[in-house]
Amino acid sequence: MNQILKTSIATIAILGSNALVLEAHAGSKEKCYGVVKAAQNDCATKTSSCAGSSKTDGQKDAFIALPKGLCDKLAGGSLISS
Repeated sequence: MNQILKTSIATIAILGSNALVLEAHAGSKEKCYGVVKAAQNDCATKTSSCAGSSKTDGQKDAFIALPKGLCDKLAGGSLISS
């Protein structure tokens, strides 16, 4: 095989394995509302449609994905958007 083909196959294999790891890791996360700093939220809020769009620190409808169980330990953290 030529070098370009070998490199392409290796790249596809690495990207595929990374996707599996990320998918498995995402399963151990939960949405934690009310603790994220302004413009650092992970996804859409009730009033916006994209990540990084929260307007204030601790915005109650903005979330960040955290390891399961951590949100309950944070002051102001909630598993439910308000």
